[in-house]
Amino acid sequence: MGVDRRRFLGAMGVGAGLLMTGGTAEAAAATRRVFFGAYTTWSGGAEGIGVGTYDTANGQLRTTGVISGVVNPSFVVESRDGRFLYAVNETSRGEVTAIDATTLAVVNKQPTGGADPCHLTLDPSGKFLVTADYSSGSLSVFPVGADGSLGARTQKVQHQGSGPNKERQEGPHAHHVVFDVAGRYAAAVDLGADSVFVYSLTGGKLTRVSQAKVKPGAGPRHIAFHPDGKTAYVANELDSTIVTCSYANGTLTPGQVLPTVPSGSPTNYPAEVLVSADGKHVYLSNRGHDSIAHFAVCGAGLTLVGHTPVGGRYPRHITFDPSGSFLFAANQNSNNVTSFAVNRATGELTPSGAPLQTPIPVCVLPARRG
Repeated sequence: MGVDRRRFLGAMGVGAGLLMTGGTAEAAAATRRVFFGAYTTWSGGAEGIGVGTYDTANGQLRTTGVISGVVNPSFVVESRDGRFLYAVNETSRGEVTAIDATTLAVVNKQPTGGADPCHLTLDPSGKFLVTADYSSGSLSVFPVGADGSLGARTQKVQHQGSGPNKERQEGPHAHHVVFDVAGRYAAAVDLGADSVFVYSLTGGKLTRVSQAKVKPGAGPRHIAFHPDGKTAYVANELDSTIVTCSYANGTLTPGQVLPTVPSGSPTNYPAEVLVSADGKHVYLSNRGHDSIAHFAVCGAGLTLVGHTPVGGRYPRHITFDPSGSFLFAANQNSNNVTSFAVNRATGELTPSGAPLQTPIPVCVLPARRG
Protein backbone atom coordinates (compact mmCIF):
# COMPACT_ATOMS: atom_id res chain seq x y z
CA MET A 1 0.00 0.00 0.00
CA GLY A 2 1.05 3.62 -0.46
CA VAL A 3 1.46 6.35 -2.99
CA ASP A 4 3.16 6.03 -6.36
CA ARG A 5 6.29 7.73 -5.03
CA ARG A 6 8.01 8.44 -8.33
CA ARG A 7 5.09 10.38 -9.76
CA PHE A 8 4.20 12.09 -6.48
CA LEU A 9 7.73 13.06 -5.43
CA GLY A 10 8.57 14.06 -8.96
CA ALA A 11 5.73 16.53 -8.95
CA MET A 12 6.71 17.74 -5.48
CA GLY A 13 10.28 18.08 -6.67
CA VAL A 14 9.19 20.59 -9.28
CA GLY A 15 7.66 22.67 -6.53
CA ALA A 16 10.81 22.34 -4.41
CA GLY A 17 12.87 23.57 -7.31
CA LEU A 18 10.69 26.61 -7.68
CA LEU A 19 11.08 27.40 -4.01
CA MET A 20 14.87 27.25 -4.34
CA THR A 21 14.93 29.58 -7.34
CA GLY A 22 15.00 33.25 -6.48
CA GLY A 23 11.78 35.14 -7.10
CA THR A 24 9.63 32.11 -7.91
CA ALA A 25 8.31 31.13 -4.50
CA GLU A 26 4.93 32.54 -5.51
CA ALA A 27 4.71 30.06 -8.38
CA ALA A 28 5.25 27.14 -6.02
CA ALA A 29 2.64 28.48 -3.62
CA ALA A 30 0.08 28.77 -6.43
CA THR A 31 -0.84 25.07 -6.32
CA ARG A 32 -2.59 23.10 -3.63
CA ARG A 33 -3.16 19.38 -3.22
CA VAL A 34 -6.37 17.63 -4.13
CA PHE A 35 -7.53 14.04 -3.72
CA PHE A 36 -9.93 12.03 -5.88
CA GLY A 37 -12.24 9.32 -4.57
CA ALA A 38 -12.99 6.61 -7.11
CA TYR A 39 -14.06 3.03 -7.70
CA THR A 40 -11.28 0.46 -8.07
CA THR A 41 -13.24 -2.76 -8.64
CA TRP A 42 -15.23 -1.49 -11.61
CA SER A 43 -14.05 -2.08 -15.16
CA GLY A 44 -11.51 0.61 -16.02
CA GLY A 45 -11.35 1.64 -12.38
CA ALA A 46 -8.70 3.53 -10.48
CA GLU A 47 -5.77 2.03 -8.55
CA GLY A 48 -6.77 3.83 -5.36
CA ILE A 49 -7.22 7.42 -4.17
CA GLY A 50 -6.01 9.83 -6.83
CA VAL A 51 -3.52 12.52 -5.77
CA GLY A 52 -3.14 15.79 -7.62
CA THR A 53 -2.87 19.55 -7.49
CA TYR A 54 -4.91 22.50 -8.64
CA ASP A 55 -3.77 25.97 -9.62
CA THR A 56 -5.19 28.54 -7.20
CA ALA A 57 -5.21 31.16 -9.95
CA ASN A 58 -7.25 29.31 -12.57
CA GLY A 59 -8.46 26.03 -11.03
CA GLN A 60 -6.47 23.85 -13.43
CA LEU A 61 -6.26 20.30 -12.07
CA ARG A 62 -3.34 17.90 -12.54
CA THR A 63 -2.62 14.39 -11.29
CA THR A 64 0.60 13.57 -9.45
CA GLY A 65 0.08 10.02 -8.19
CA VAL A 66 -2.20 7.56 -6.46
CA ILE A 67 -2.55 6.11 -2.97
CA SER A 68 -2.73 2.46 -3.97
CA GLY A 69 -4.28 -0.42 -2.10
CA VAL A 70 -7.40 1.45 -0.96
CA VAL A 71 -10.43 -0.40 -2.33
CA ASN A 72 -13.40 1.60 -3.69
CA PRO A 73 -12.66 4.86 -1.86
CA SER A 74 -15.88 6.45 -3.07
CA PHE A 75 -15.80 9.22 -0.46
CA VAL A 76 -12.80 10.81 1.24
CA VAL A 77 -12.64 13.40 4.05
CA GLU A 78 -9.81 15.23 5.79
CA SER A 79 -9.10 15.76 9.48
CA ARG A 80 -9.60 19.29 10.80
CA ASP A 81 -5.84 19.89 10.95
CA GLY A 82 -5.25 18.35 7.52
CA ARG A 83 -2.90 15.68 8.89
CA PHE A 84 -5.03 12.65 8.01
CA LEU A 85 -7.45 11.39 5.38
CA TYR A 86 -10.30 8.95 5.91
CA ALA A 87 -11.90 6.97 3.10
CA VAL A 88 -14.82 4.58 2.93
CA ASN A 89 -14.22 1.23 1.24
CA GLU A 90 -17.52 0.72 -0.56
CA THR A 91 -17.80 -3.06 -0.66
CA SER A 92 -20.31 -5.58 0.67
CA ARG A 93 -17.95 -6.10 3.62
CA GLY A 94 -17.59 -2.40 4.31
CA GLU A 95 -14.47 -0.89 5.78
CA VAL A 96 -13.04 2.55 6.49
CA THR A 97 -9.36 3.45 5.98
CA ALA A 98 -7.17 6.02 7.75
CA ILE A 99 -4.27 7.60 5.80
CA ASP A 100 -1.40 9.87 6.82
CA ALA A 101 -1.83 12.98 4.62
CA THR A 102 1.88 13.84 4.81
CA THR A 103 3.42 10.49 3.87
CA LEU A 104 0.29 9.24 2.06
CA ALA A 105 0.73 5.88 3.78
CA VAL A 106 -2.21 3.86 5.05
CA VAL A 107 -2.38 4.02 8.86
CA ASN A 108 -5.00 1.32 9.43
CA LYS A 109 -8.52 0.26 8.57
CA GLN A 110 -11.57 -1.00 10.42
CA PRO A 111 -14.70 -2.92 9.37
CA THR A 112 -17.89 -0.89 9.52
CA GLY A 113 -20.11 -3.89 10.21
CA GLY A 114 -22.37 -2.64 7.42
CA ALA A 115 -22.50 -3.05 3.65
CA ASP A 116 -21.27 -0.55 1.07
CA PRO A 117 -20.34 2.51 3.13
CA CYS A 118 -20.67 5.50 0.80
CA HIS A 119 -20.13 8.52 3.05
CA LEU A 120 -18.35 9.47 6.26
CA THR A 121 -17.83 12.48 8.50
CA LEU A 122 -15.80 13.52 11.54
CA ASP A 123 -17.48 15.00 14.58
CA PRO A 124 -16.44 18.60 15.47
CA SER A 125 -13.96 17.39 18.09
CA GLY A 126 -12.24 15.14 15.55
CA LYS A 127 -12.37 12.31 18.08
CA PHE A 128 -15.06 10.25 16.35
CA LEU A 129 -15.82 9.26 12.78
CA VAL A 130 -19.26 8.20 11.50
CA THR A 131 -19.92 6.23 8.31
CA ALA A 132 -23.16 5.84 6.35
CA ASP A 133 -23.48 2.26 5.08
CA TYR A 134 -25.76 2.34 2.05
CA SER A 135 -26.82 -1.23 1.37
CA SER A 136 -27.36 -2.14 5.03
CA GLY A 137 -29.02 1.17 5.89
CA SER A 138 -26.84 1.68 8.95
CA LEU A 139 -24.42 4.09 10.62
CA SER A 140 -21.14 3.10 12.27
CA VAL A 141 -19.10 5.07 14.82
CA PHE A 142 -15.32 4.85 15.37
CA PRO A 143 -12.96 6.54 17.84
CA VAL A 144 -10.05 8.44 16.27
CA GLY A 145 -6.65 8.22 17.96
CA ALA A 146 -4.14 11.04 18.38
CA ASP A 147 -2.02 9.30 15.74
CA GLY A 148 -4.94 9.41 13.29
CA SER A 149 -5.67 5.70 13.57
CA LEU A 150 -9.19 4.34 13.87
CA GLY A 151 -10.21 2.27 16.87
CA ALA A 152 -12.71 -0.57 16.80
CA ARG A 153 -16.31 0.39 16.11
CA THR A 154 -18.10 1.67 19.20
CA GLN A 155 -21.62 1.51 17.78
CA LYS A 156 -23.72 0.47 14.82
CA VAL A 157 -27.13 2.11 14.36
CA GLN A 158 -29.64 0.33 12.14
CA HIS A 159 -32.21 2.41 10.28
CA GLN A 160 -35.69 1.12 9.53
CA GLY A 161 -38.13 2.04 6.78
CA SER A 162 -38.89 1.68 3.10
CA GLY A 163 -40.56 3.58 0.26
CA PRO A 164 -42.76 3.06 -2.80
CA ASN A 165 -39.88 2.66 -5.26
CA LYS A 166 -39.53 -1.13 -5.22
CA GLU A 167 -36.12 -1.13 -6.93
CA ARG A 168 -34.42 1.45 -4.74
CA GLN A 169 -36.49 1.64 -1.56
CA GLU A 170 -37.06 -1.96 -0.51
CA GLY A 171 -35.37 -1.08 2.77
CA PRO A 172 -33.28 1.64 4.41
CA HIS A 173 -30.26 3.05 2.55
CA ALA A 174 -28.15 5.46 4.59
CA HIS A 175 -26.52 7.77 2.05
CA HIS A 176 -25.08 10.79 3.85
CA VAL A 177 -24.18 11.93 7.35
CA VAL A 178 -23.06 15.43 8.34
CA PHE A 179 -23.05 17.60 11.45
CA ASP A 180 -25.05 20.79 11.65
CA VAL A 181 -23.42 24.22 11.73
CA ALA A 182 -23.26 24.30 15.54
CA GLY A 183 -21.79 20.80 15.65
CA ARG A 184 -24.46 19.63 18.09
CA TYR A 185 -26.32 17.12 15.95
CA ALA A 186 -25.61 14.78 13.03
CA ALA A 187 -28.11 14.53 10.18
CA ALA A 188 -28.21 11.14 8.45
CA VAL A 189 -30.02 11.08 5.11
CA ASP A 190 -31.67 7.77 4.21
CA LEU A 191 -32.78 7.28 0.60
CA GLY A 192 -34.70 4.07 1.26
CA ALA A 193 -36.65 5.35 4.25
CA ASP A 194 -37.49 8.74 2.68
CA SER A 195 -36.18 10.28 5.88
CA VAL A 196 -33.51 12.39 7.50
CA PHE A 197 -32.65 11.02 10.95
CA VAL A 198 -31.00 13.45 13.37
CA TYR A 199 -28.73 12.26 16.19
CA SER A 200 -26.75 13.61 19.09
CA LEU A 201 -23.29 12.11 19.63
CA THR A 202 -21.92 11.66 23.13
CA GLY A 203 -18.96 9.50 24.08
CA GLY A 204 -18.99 7.63 20.80
CA LYS A 205 -22.72 6.85 20.95
CA LEU A 206 -25.42 8.19 18.65
CA THR A 207 -28.85 8.89 20.11
CA ARG A 208 -31.74 9.73 17.80
CA VAL A 209 -33.49 13.01 18.53
CA SER A 210 -35.79 13.38 15.50
CA GLN A 211 -36.90 12.02 12.13
CA ALA A 212 -38.02 14.21 9.22
CA LYS A 213 -39.93 12.55 6.40
CA VAL A 214 -40.00 13.82 2.83
CA LYS A 215 -42.52 12.95 0.12
CA PRO A 216 -42.80 9.15 -0.34
CA GLY A 217 -40.62 8.06 -3.23
CA ALA A 218 -38.50 11.23 -3.22
CA GLY A 219 -35.39 9.31 -2.18
CA PRO A 220 -33.38 11.89 -0.20
CA ARG A 221 -29.65 11.57 -0.85
CA HIS A 222 -27.65 14.48 0.61
CA ILE A 223 -28.20 17.50 2.85
CA ALA A 224 -26.42 20.86 3.27
CA PHE A 225 -26.93 23.38 6.06
CA HIS A 226 -27.15 27.12 5.54
CA PRO A 227 -24.39 29.02 7.42
CA ASP A 228 -27.00 30.63 9.68
CA GLY A 229 -27.84 27.17 11.06
CA LYS A 230 -31.57 27.76 10.67
CA THR A 231 -32.13 26.18 7.25
CA ALA A 232 -31.06 23.03 5.42
CA TYR A 233 -31.45 21.84 1.85
CA VAL A 234 -32.11 18.20 0.94
CA ALA A 235 -31.34 16.81 -2.53
CA ASN A 236 -33.86 14.13 -3.51
CA GLU A 237 -32.36 11.60 -5.91
CA LEU A 238 -35.45 9.75 -7.09
CA ASP A 239 -37.83 12.61 -7.97
CA SER A 240 -35.30 15.31 -8.94
CA THR A 241 -36.28 17.85 -6.32
CA ILE A 242 -34.63 19.98 -3.68
CA VAL A 243 -36.41 20.61 -0.37
CA THR A 244 -35.85 23.64 1.83
CA CYS A 245 -36.18 22.72 5.50
CA SER A 246 -36.33 24.94 8.55
CA TYR A 247 -34.06 23.70 11.33
CA ALA A 248 -33.84 24.22 15.08
CA ASN A 249 -32.60 22.16 18.02
CA GLY A 250 -32.06 18.98 16.05
CA THR A 251 -35.41 19.08 14.26
CA LEU A 252 -35.89 19.50 10.51
CA THR A 253 -39.23 20.69 9.09
CA PRO A 254 -39.52 20.20 5.29
CA GLY A 255 -41.04 23.13 3.39
CA GLN A 256 -40.64 24.42 -0.17
CA VAL A 257 -40.04 21.78 -2.87
CA LEU A 258 -38.53 22.74 -6.25
CA PRO A 259 -37.59 20.67 -9.31
CA THR A 260 -33.86 20.56 -10.07
CA VAL A 261 -34.23 20.23 -13.86
CA PRO A 262 -36.65 21.67 -16.45
CA SER A 263 -39.81 19.79 -17.29
CA GLY A 264 -39.27 17.21 -20.01
CA SER A 265 -35.60 16.64 -19.16
CA PRO A 266 -34.01 13.19 -19.46
CA THR A 267 -34.13 10.85 -16.47
CA ASN A 268 -32.15 12.61 -13.77
CA TYR A 269 -30.72 11.82 -10.37
CA PRO A 270 -29.58 14.71 -8.15
CA ALA A 271 -26.47 13.96 -6.11
CA GLU A 272 -24.58 16.64 -4.15
CA VAL A 273 -25.93 19.90 -2.72
CA LEU A 274 -23.72 22.83 -1.61
CA VAL A 275 -24.28 26.22 0.02
CA SER A 276 -21.90 29.13 -0.57
CA ALA A 277 -20.07 30.50 2.48
CA ASP A 278 -22.08 33.73 2.38
CA GLY A 279 -25.34 31.77 2.33
CA LYS A 280 -26.61 33.44 -0.84
CA HIS A 281 -26.28 30.57 -3.30
CA VAL A 282 -27.12 26.85 -3.41
CA TYR A 283 -25.73 24.45 -6.01
CA LEU A 284 -26.84 20.93 -6.89
CA SER A 285 -25.36 18.35 -9.27
CA ASN A 286 -27.75 16.75 -11.76
CA ARG A 287 -26.80 13.29 -13.06
CA GLY A 288 -28.58 12.71 -16.37
CA HIS A 289 -29.23 16.37 -17.12
CA ASP A 290 -25.46 16.64 -16.55
CA SER A 291 -25.61 20.11 -15.11
CA ILE A 292 -25.11 22.11 -11.96
CA ALA A 293 -28.33 23.77 -10.86
CA HIS A 294 -27.86 27.20 -9.30
CA PHE A 295 -30.42 28.53 -6.82
CA ALA A 296 -30.52 31.90 -5.08
CA VAL A 297 -31.49 31.99 -1.42
CA CYS A 298 -34.55 34.20 -1.08
CA GLY A 299 -35.90 34.54 2.44
CA ALA A 300 -37.13 31.18 3.63
CA GLY A 301 -36.89 29.55 0.20
CA LEU A 302 -34.98 29.22 -3.04
CA THR A 303 -35.33 30.62 -6.56
CA LEU A 304 -33.84 28.82 -9.54
CA VAL A 305 -31.24 30.98 -11.30
CA GLY A 306 -30.25 28.53 -14.01
CA HIS A 307 -28.17 25.52 -15.04
CA THR A 308 -24.51 25.29 -16.00
CA PRO A 309 -23.42 22.35 -18.21
CA VAL A 310 -20.98 20.34 -16.13
CA GLY A 311 -18.61 19.44 -18.96
CA GLY A 312 -18.90 15.72 -18.35
CA ARG A 313 -21.38 12.93 -17.69
CA TYR A 314 -23.04 11.96 -14.42
CA PRO A 315 -21.64 14.55 -11.97
CA ARG A 316 -21.68 12.62 -8.72
CA HIS A 317 -19.88 15.03 -6.40
CA ILE A 318 -19.31 18.78 -6.43
CA THR A 319 -17.36 20.82 -3.91
CA PHE A 320 -15.74 24.20 -3.35
CA ASP A 321 -12.04 24.73 -2.82
CA PRO A 322 -11.19 26.18 0.64
CA SER A 323 -11.24 29.74 -0.68
CA GLY A 324 -14.64 29.36 -2.33
CA SER A 325 -13.16 30.68 -5.59
CA PHE A 326 -13.56 27.41 -7.49
CA LEU A 327 -16.08 24.61 -7.73
CA PHE A 328 -14.96 21.13 -8.82
CA ALA A 329 -17.21 18.43 -10.28
CA ALA A 330 -16.40 14.70 -10.35
CA ASN A 331 -18.03 13.29 -13.48
CA GLN A 332 -18.31 9.56 -12.93
CA ASN A 333 -19.33 8.35 -16.39
CA SER A 334 -16.98 10.50 -18.47
CA ASN A 335 -13.89 9.86 -16.32
CA ASN A 336 -13.14 13.52 -15.83
CA VAL A 337 -13.14 16.27 -13.21
CA THR A 338 -14.09 19.79 -14.28
CA SER A 339 -13.34 23.17 -12.69
CA PHE A 340 -15.44 26.32 -12.50
CA ALA A 341 -14.58 29.82 -11.33
CA VAL A 342 -17.22 31.13 -8.91
CA ASN A 343 -18.41 34.71 -9.20
CA ARG A 344 -18.80 35.65 -5.55
CA ALA A 345 -21.32 38.42 -6.26
CA THR A 346 -23.67 36.66 -8.69
CA GLY A 347 -22.88 33.02 -7.97
CA GLU A 348 -22.30 32.41 -11.68
CA LEU A 349 -20.09 29.45 -12.62
CA THR A 350 -17.61 29.78 -15.50
CA PRO A 351 -15.55 26.83 -16.80
CA SER A 352 -11.91 27.34 -15.85
CA GLY A 353 -9.01 25.17 -16.91
CA ALA A 354 -9.11 22.02 -19.05
CA PRO A 355 -10.99 18.96 -17.74
CA LEU A 356 -8.79 16.44 -15.94
CA GLN A 357 -9.06 12.85 -17.13
CA THR A 358 -8.98 10.36 -14.24
CA PRO A 359 -10.61 6.93 -13.76
CA ILE A 360 -14.20 6.89 -12.43
CA PRO A 361 -13.99 9.99 -10.21
CA VAL A 362 -16.83 10.16 -7.69
CA CYS A 363 -15.39 12.50 -5.02
CA VAL A 364 -13.12 15.56 -5.04
CA LEU A 365 -11.31 16.68 -1.88
CA PRO A 366 -9.27 19.91 -2.11
CA ALA A 367 -6.80 19.82 0.80
CA ARG A 368 -6.76 22.39 3.59
CA ARG A 369 -2.98 22.29 3.59
CA GLY A 370 -0.99 22.93 0.40
